[in-house]
Amino acid sequence: MMDNRKILVVDDEPRMVQLITMNLKLEGFTVMSASDGYQALEKVTREMPDLVILDIMMPDMDGYETLKRIREISSVPVIFLSVLGEEQDRVRGLDLGADDYITKPFSPRELVSRIKAVLRRVELESGNRKSGEIVVDSDLRVNFDQRKVIVRGREVRLRPTEYRLLYQLVTNAGKLLTHETLLARVWGPEYQDEDQYVRLYITYLRQKIEEDPKNPKYILSERGLGYRFADYDKERV
Repeated sequence: MMDNRKILVVDDEPRMVQLITMNLKLEGFTVMSASDGYQALEKVTREMPDLVILDIMMPDMDGYETLKRIREISSVPVIFLSVLGEEQDRVRGLDLGADDYITKPFSPRELVSRIKAVLRRVELESGNRKSGEIVVDSDLRVNFDQRKVIVRGREVRLRPTEYRLLYQLVTNAGKLLTHETLLARVWGPEYQDEDQYVRLYITYLRQKIEEDPKNPKYILSERGLGYRFADYDKERV
């Protein structure tokens, strides 16, 4: 249920805050606001919102820096909302740990849809885990109960989105997963046109688990189609 979920809207434009607040309240959300990054940090700590909508272009402390500080104290989902629409801006936001990035101007319907999609992913992540440890080979072990990824004897920390993506790949080892399938399962059906999300996070995962990310042995590309995780059961036969 999305009712009564608390959303923190962080933006220095009062009209924008008013517009977002009105539309979210119509959907049953509880909404609070902050006009700068410092207020946002205080409210994340004190009010513990279920999701944060964060503008980038703010005085004193911009959204990028605000997100960095939020990630030091909380794993709350964050959606960037910004007039900065270039690919490098989106990549930077996602790289810092944002769960989504929406450019202005936007439709209220799109914003609500993206918020619900992110909240659903958080629910599924906490309640839909495969049990036990999967030993891929001597270099890679994944424990979905404990949310641990061990690479060559060392634990590697993954962002929530990276973890969801790895889960889909490992638990479907040997199977081709198309871009569309990964988008639907990891991000939600609302993201069917966001192929760059898949490419970006595949790159992140390879950098963390592959010995040679440019010549991966685990996450294999199927040109023009999608990705396939190496069939570790077959390899052991």
